[in-house]
Amino acid sequence: MKASDLRTRTQDQLGDELASLKKEQFNLRFQKATGQLEKTGRVKQVRRDIARIKTIAAEKAAGGKKA
Repeated sequence: MKASDLRTRTQDQLGDELASLKKEQFNLRFQKATGQLEKTGRVKQVRRDIARIKTIAAEKAAGGKKA
């Protein structure tokens, strides 16, 4: 997921994407704990995507207050 794609989305869309990524992160952690995780790199990718969405959401919120 690219930051430029996320910047074009609305706050609601970012929130929905964040919720789905958090669910996926939970499922990946559960799979890791039970030894069923196949793609270990996906954990890192999801974690970074969550951080990216939170950063862009904060930027949009701060930009809205200034304008």
